[in-house]
Amino acid sequence: MRIIFNLIGCGTNNNGGSMTLIKSANTLKSIGIDVVIIDSGETKYTWGPIEVPYIIEKNIENLKADAIICSSMISLDSTEKSTIKNKYIWIRGWETWVYPEEVIVDKLKKSSVSILVNSQCLKDKLNSFGLESIIIRPGYDFDEIYQIDDIRNSNVKHITLGGLFSSTTKKKRQTKRTQWIYDTYDLLSDRGYNITLEMIGSDGYPQTSRNIIYNKSPEPETKNKFYNRCDIWLATSELEGLHIPPAEAMLTGCPVVGTNTPMSGTQDYLINMETGLISDNNLISFISSVETLICDTKLRRRLGLNAKSKIKSMGDRKYNMTKLIDFIQMGG
Repeated sequence: MRIIFNLIGCGTNNNGGSMTLIKSANTLKSIGIDVVIIDSGETKYTWGPIEVPYIIEKNIENLKADAIICSSMISLDSTEKSTIKNKYIWIRGWETWVYPEEVIVDKLKKSSVSILVNSQCLKDKLNSFGLESIIIRPGYDFDEIYQIDDIRNSNVKHITLGGLFSSTTKKKRQTKRTQWIYDTYDLLSDRGYNITLEMIGSDGYPQTSRNIIYNKSPEPETKNKFYNRCDIWLATSELEGLHIPPAEAMLTGCPVVGTNTPMSGTQDYLINMETGLISDNNLISFISSVETLICDTKLRRRLGLNAKSKIKSMGDRKYNMTKLIDFIQMGG
């Protein structure tokens, strides 16, 4: 089987979305699939190897394959022009930074391309507009992210809060709600809790006087140790598909505090009082949930154990890419 990932117009860079696509392509190759990535320019991705051909291609009409998959609304139009029978868009985010919502819906309704999504919240979003979709998740790197014994619980009187840093000044990044993480840390510090804030990100550096430990684009081993140091993960984002960092934190036994905002990207794995806590979608409720976990060591450990089991049950990359192939072969 031959599959083309169409990234014309959107390209790849050092971000979670590009990493997901490239690791998906690499995994498909490892299970015997002939995979090609096409783009309109050179890749800017440097976080890891690209093990499949990465081809600059502008004439899409004559390409041959069993399936072509685009990953952005930007590359939907060129995918439509392809003569390949099986055409898909794999939606991984509600791209209102590309088009207004009404344009996204209109384009998808007029399209003949089958819709894949990576999360329950995206499926629910599309369903609210009468659009059908199939969930295909990318899977996780169990060999890279895992629990290291005795790191987290060596000092139960000190709590490390973990979170994703994104710029607080760029409009596109406002939905990550990094300010919520800052405000949670500030208020709980003022209440006298012995806490540290440690963050991960790729979007510049925190411009703050707060004493934050920041890990910018860490290598896998460093990232795994970072997650293992976190006692509670703060999942504040309000516009995601399948939100990656909270799930990775959960793989190391770290419980998550998220919100009930419809596009949190955590609906697939965050279950209130089972794998973490889900607050109402306001800062006061969110901080209260974090405080609950700070004060209850037994609850943190129970939720963390369940959290790890939940992500494990969702499968690795090979398991999920095999599901993608099975779906295509069945004519989905």
